[in-house]
Amino acid sequence: MHDAPLEAHEHTEHLAHESGRHDAFVSRLAVLVAGLAVLAAVAGNLESIETTAALSKTSEATLSQDEATDAWGEYQADSLKRHLYTLAGDLNPAAAAKYAKIAKEQSGKQAEIRARALAAQNTRGELLAESKRHEARHHWLTGAATLFEIAIALATVSLVTRKKWLWVGSAALGIGGLILLATAFV
Repeated sequence: MHDAPLEAHEHTEHLAHESGRHDAFVSRLAVLVAGLAVLAAVAGNLESIETTAALSKTSEATLSQDEATDAWGEYQADSLKRHLYTLAGDLNPAAAAKYAKIAKEQSGKQAEIRARALAAQNTRGELLAESKRHEARHHWLTGAATLFEIAIALATVSLVTRKKWLWVGSAALGIGGLILLATAFV
């Protein structure tokens, strides 16, 4: 992993060293590199935050799915119990009323369990959708950080070669990075 602010500082130091005299081109490059470094750091930090949020929401969704799975298992177990009590009532007419009452209680419990399972499944869906939104932002921010870093490198090359078109290209890539950064949150 790299440290964009440190790299920008090194580039700026190099720029200052190269400019024994005041040079407007070098001054503009120094400001551009510093600005790009700040933007690269911001995009990189936001990218990390979005990655963490996406993973967190995915983990929460997994726990919610586990809760739904457990509830459905309980629902099925109660369904089997209800059927067994119904069969027991058929096989033992003397205790049929007792078994019918227990079977009815199982049916009442099943409605609550079913509602709990469906709620957990809905929560899981919402959490997965939120995770996908964070992941999409992460991708936009990765692109932005990459453009900022390429722009910094291009600005450094423009210092060495004294090619203005490279400086302009660096600025254009920086603007592209800003657009991707803004798009991540639109």
